Amino acid sequence: MEQSREEWSSKLGFILASAGSAIGIGAIWKLPYVAATAGGGAFFLLFLLITVFVVMPLLIAEFIIGRHSRKDAIVAYEKLAPGTKWNLIGRLGVIGASILFSFYSVVGGWIITYLFKAVTLTIHGTTQTQLLTEFANTTANPWISLLGTFVFIFLNVLVINRGVVAGIEKMNKVMMPALFILFIVLIIRSLTLPGAMSGVSYFLKPDFSHFTANTILITLGQAFFSLSVGLSVMVTYSSYLDKKTSLPGSALSVSLMNMVVSLLAGLAIFPAAFSFGIKPDAGPGLLFVILPTIFNQLPFGTFFFIIFLILFAFAALTSSFSLLEAIVAPLITKGATRRRATNWIGLLIVILAIPSALSFGVLSNIHLFGLTFFELADYLVSNIILPFGAFFIALFVGYRLPRAVLFEEFTASNHFGKKLFIIWLFVIRFVAPLAIIFVFLSATGLIKFLF
Repeated sequence: MEQSREEWSSKLGFILASAGSAIGIGAIWKLPYVAATAGGGAFFLLFLLITVFVVMPLLIAEFIIGRHSRKDAIVAYEKLAPGTKWNLIGRLGVIGASILFSFYSVVGGWIITYLFKAVTLTIHGTTQTQLLTEFANTTANPWISLLGTFVFIFLNVLVINRGVVAGIEKMNKVMMPALFILFIVLIIRSLTLPGAMSGVSYFLKPDFSHFTANTILITLGQAFFSLSVGLSVMVTYSSYLDKKTSLPGSALSVSLMNMVVSLLAGLAIFPAAFSFGIKPDAGPGLLFVILPTIFNQLPFGTFFFIIFLILFAFAALTSSFSLLEAIVAPLITKGATRRRATNWIGLLIVILAIPSALSFGVLSNIHLFGLTFFELADYLVSNIILPFGAFFIALFVGYRLPRAVLFEEFTASNHFGKKLFIIWLFVIRFVAPLAIIFVFLSATGLIKFLF
């Protein structure tokens, strides 16, 4: 028997939880770097336009599916389109969320490990060369990597066990404001360093010389995947939402918060990097090698590095909460208690995460399709499951759901009228599917083969 369904206690709780889901590790360290190397302010302008006019409509689509059905990511499609195969979208999303959570937890484990190293002064005063060796040894050590991964998963299980309001909403109400406050502290310190403005200029100054067709493609892909539309995670989150909340307004708030955090991250990283003559690089090296190098040269550098690691831990946890909730919710719908469902899914994710956690050490020489387990998991989610899910969500909402249902949900509790609804529906039916096809063909390399 299905248990009574929880609801977010407030509109703010839903927005902060949804924003927390969107604002992850990639938004904080990947997007600023991509922006700086792809036109700076010009990139951000295009990114904002694509997010608002293409990706945000898909986010609204997931919100509509969830709130109208008031069901989890699988049962929602079964309720809205009974007797059809549309529920495969939800099943694909749950599978994708499981894979994403499994390798995401590995990076989350690294953050926890380095937070411990920073607090115990293990990496205090080390050089960049020593930090490179430290990072390689840390990720290659099976016990350290596995322990960090398991601790990260355990923290998620603790929060999800407490439920939507007492667990997810309560933690996000603390973590999201703390994220902004800690960023402000770091930005103030970063901008007061000698030569900091060179970093700001590198990061934000519009540079159209780097603005090519490939840049547009990169921006399009980054916009799609920064909000993780396509896994039906927001279907689950919005199923706990009442009718008093504006769906377009909430989607706009989530999208803008994601953009603001990315801007804040760049303003915290780049001025400090340029002040010490270090050109930021992408990927794990930025977080675990270059940043400690920078902070080691600052007065009270260890303190500020600990703050930065806490930021990343918050971002990682708020994103993974939504992934675990999306996986757990279908079991609760089927009658399992929240605690039992969460504990069993947590154990399953632990098992799934082991190959990815060991991909940098004992399993580094094992490849499938030329990729390590970690790389394969990342590729499957980013390049296949996400675009497939987003594409079929656009088709489901645009062509399967009754227009009256869409209009009712879109215009509920807001001032967004019929004209804006028509524009949104046009984007969902035509613009978004074509954009997703373009991104998918590019990500898989098929676009080069076709053209």
